[in-house]
Amino acid sequence: MKIIDRNTVFFFLTILVILTSCKKVQEVDRNVTLPFFNSPIFTPEWIAEDSKEYTKIHKIADFNLVNQEGRKITNKDYEGKIYVADFFFVSCPGICPVLEKNMSKVQDQFKEDNDVLLLSHTVMPVKDSVPVLKKYAVENEINSKKWNLVTGNKEHIYELARTSYFADEDFVKTQDKDAFIHTENFILVDKKGRIRGVYNGTIELEVKRLIRHIKLLKKEA
Repeated sequence: MKIIDRNTVFFFLTILVILTSCKKVQEVDRNVTLPFFNSPIFTPEWIAEDSKEYTKIHKIADFNLVNQEGRKITNKDYEGKIYVADFFFVSCPGICPVLEKNMSKVQDQFKEDNDVLLLSHTVMPVKDSVPVLKKYAVENEINSKKWNLVTGNKEHIYELARTSYFADEDFVKTQDKDAFIHTENFILVDKKGRIRGVYNGTIELEVKRLIRHIKLLKKEA
């Protein structure tokens, strides 16, 4: 009788260990699940759906801007969509042309995919009016149905950059709200408005990694 009891106990313990191990593997399988980013220091965090931290994951705040067609753009336009965001200005002679070129590669890769969008915010809204953005879009073959170039209230854009997208690395150190924002980062946002990746938009290999991660993110429910 004791032998049977021991075997039974051993059997159930084995099943419990297997189930527990499977759950742990699922939670930390970083090869098939993208992390979340909840702070300006961009520390990747893998958070399981059954974790109490899951409901506290950082999300992009509501926004209200205007695109190159003069159309109002809000969170509703990106609801249920995967999108890549960045910050630029039309007259930028430095990294912005490279950012545009590489973002265009993302546009081309997903040109037939309605679930993937792009969003570029000007950090010089006083100069980058709707007509200026429209001209820039035409010159660079930007598809307005896929890629919004947005302008609007400067304070609103800068607040989004700093507290939603964590796009101003210098602000973390200086807390200087008057400082100009200029960043090379592409920020990957999931269908629920959460940051899932950060990439140097001036580096071709990083852009290829971004494209791979978008495809990976599309597999999520």
